[in-house]
Amino acid sequence: MVLTSWKRALALGFLSWLLPFIFAFLVYPIKQANASLFETIMAVAVIFVAALLARRYFRDRAPRVAEAALLGFLWLAINLTLDYPMFFYGPMRMSAAHYYSEIGAGYLLYPAFLTGASWIAAKRPRTA
Repeated sequence: MVLTSWKRALALGFLSWLLPFIFAFLVYPIKQANASLFETIMAVAVIFVAALLARRYFRDRAPRVAEAALLGFLWLAINLTLDYPMFFYGPMRMSAAHYYSEIGAGYLLYPAFLTGASWIAAKRPRTA
């Protein structure tokens, strides 16, 4: 399976990183008071962004499960790549183990959500 629109996939992949990143700065004070709540809010934000951007990517056709899975893994890779300079060399420096357990693993929501949502959409009967 291939992505039908690489340009759109890459542009939306950048937004899949940027939108939660900006949102995290806005709600960061919550992390100081309640880290678990912050992590839950961020997971919900990632799922919301995934839904919003997937709708945009598949705007002119029904999603196919294989393409949605590939798109999700592309967005996962984009997010990890864009985070790399900030969390391994930049001002928010942390070890790889700490990064992947606290932040990086959350990006697995992209392929999980996109694959699951497209699978559900494919199983739904089409209505006129």
